[in-house]
This record gives sequence, structure tokens and C-alpha cells, in this order.
Amino acid sequence: MEKIFFETKLAALDGGLIEGTAWPFGSPDRVGDVIEKGAFAGASLPLPMLFGHDPNDPVGTWTEAEEDEEGLKVKGSLLIDDVARAREVHALVKAGAVKGLSVGFQTRKASPRKGGGRTITKLDLWEVSLVTFGMHPGARVTSAKSVIRALQLAEALNRAAAQLRG
Repeated sequence: MEKIFFETKLAALDGGLIEGTAWPFGSPDRVGDVIEKGAFAGASLPLPMLFGHDPNDPVGTWTEAEEDEEGLKVKGSLLIDDVARAREVHALVKAGAVKGLSVGFQTRKASPRKGGGRTITKLDLWEVSLVTFGMHPGARVTSAKSVIRALQLAEALNRAAAQLRG
């Protein structure tokens, strides 16, 4: 199994729901690999949601995996009601400590890229992992930051309300 690490957009919602962009199209990762639109076609669902590509650390399942113009979008759930580790990972994602996704796959068709890396046009997607650090330079977490901002705003409002109460 090949592992590609990169940071990406990721949202942790209530109830353990997770969504994000598992692979953005149009730019290479840090080792120079580019996965083209269409390469993820035929992904078998549900897909395992692992932590750090550890096959002994499943924390949920991806129930949707679809390509759009931007990349491979995934949606699924951390099993927070049934798996203690999933609750831990959920807390880490919501706090912004874990903000990346990484795809685990087997390459079926690829060609070398000038300057290094490969252009991958066909693969078998095996899993999508939640990871601490990602490898894709253009990807960033937006929703985890908004969760942190929401918590900071709530704290500020609570402080202001306490001051008004005197």
C-alpha cells in the first residue's frame, strides 16, 4: 500500500461526522505525485477511516467518496458512540491538533513526471486516514480553525457577560 500524506480541508461536526477533501486536484504533493481526476473512480464504499494509516487503529468509516472539479471529497463518521479511540480522535480534530487527510491506495496506472514524482491516472483506493501532518503544500484546514474561533468567541462573550453582571 502506498501512503501519501498532505494537509487538507477537514470538518469535524457533532455526532462524529467528518468531511473533507482527501486529495486536491491540480497540484503535486511534496514528493511530486499528482493524482488526476478520474483516478478514484470506482472506489468501493464504505472505506475504512484509520488514524495515521494504522490498520489496527480504525476509528470510523467513509460512506461517501466523490470527485468534483476540486478533488476527492469524502464524508463519513467517527464511531464516537462505540469506539473510545474515535472519541479521542474526534476531540483532536475539533481542537485543530489533527487536521490532515491521507489516502492509502495501490497504483494501477502512472507515468513519471518531469522533475520527479508521478502522474497517477488509475488506482485502487484502500482507505483514507486522519493524520496530524499532511504533505500537500496547497491544502489547509478551514473548519477546525473556525471551531477554535467559535470557542474563543464563546469565551469572550462569557467574560463580557460576567463583567456586565458585575
